[in-house]
Amino acid sequence: MTPETAALLSSNTGGPSIAVVIPCYRVREHVLGVIERIGAEVQHVFVVDDACPDQTAAYVADHCRDPRVRIIRNERNLGVGGAVTRGYRAALDAEAQIIVKIDGDGQMDPALLPRIVAPIIAGKADYAKGNRFFSPEDLRGMPMVRLIGNAILSFVSKLASGYWDVMDPTNGYTAIHAVALRILPLQKVDPRYFFESDMLFRLGTLRAVVRDVPMVAAYAGERSGLRVRKVALQFPLKYVSRFFKRIFYLYFLRDFNVGSIEMLGGSLMLGFGILYGGYHWLYAISTGPAPTGVIMLAALPVIIGFQLLLAAISYDVGNIPRIPLQELYRTAREVQGIAR
Repeated sequence: MTPETAALLSSNTGGPSIAVVIPCYRVREHVLGVIERIGAEVQHVFVVDDACPDQTAAYVADHCRDPRVRIIRNERNLGVGGAVTRGYRAALDAEAQIIVKIDGDGQMDPALLPRIVAPIIAGKADYAKGNRFFSPEDLRGMPMVRLIGNAILSFVSKLASGYWDVMDPTNGYTAIHAVALRILPLQKVDPRYFFESDMLFRLGTLRAVVRDVPMVAAYAGERSGLRVRKVALQFPLKYVSRFFKRIFYLYFLRDFNVGSIEMLGGSLMLGFGILYGGYHWLYAISTGPAPTGVIMLAALPVIIGFQLLLAAISYDVGNIPRIPLQELYRTAREVQGIAR
């Protein structure tokens, strides 16, 4: 964090308006401690009770005297994504410029908030998120199941979202600039536990700049509503869906470039080689070895197609968004002002 950023946050004068959204479901034992540790750099705190059976909203209303806190009650459970989305809308209505999402279970230290929002304040990102994988020493406190699962999900998320430089996609400690949030189709974002991963996909289609921020997560026996078996069944299909949508949006609908040609040509050649070779391999079982020409005609498209797809991946890795939306829109407003 730069000295200028630190000064803005510490003085709370002339800096951006910051709001915190806390989705609450079965976090009654921890939520007050989370609110108490939110620093003075934050102007608004939205506590979203997602039809919690523990009556978190009533509990916070009775025991919290922080004037920044506003309680939002969902009549029915919308899921973590639905709860955060509702908090996002309230924060936009309050004209917050940066909106931070912190879980109410105490696993995310509010003291890290200045670090999370720093890339956005510096104008280097539209969306910042925590990364628990940055330091090997910090991984000692992470359960092995979560460590392996998040490592696999991180790679799959890179394919689906296009953010090849982002790790830990399920990390819920995030901050977003209001410019990106207003453009984001919130009604389309997954309302359940796929929320964080789906946010990356949606931001990728907008060409928003995303930055990882190193952090340490605490695991102290808090209950999680996440069910591994349910995630294992639902997440793969959702990732596959987002991957094909992203490729279609960015490489065939909105643009057609070298990467598009490599993907299209590679897929066609690889598919032809596999089908042609597979057919003649089955045919050769009963008739004897296939002629050399047939083997070459099957092998060459496979080799060339595979190389083209590798080149397409390389192009995609280099196609990560570099210019933040907040900068693009600020530039557009400046141009409009000069034109007037």
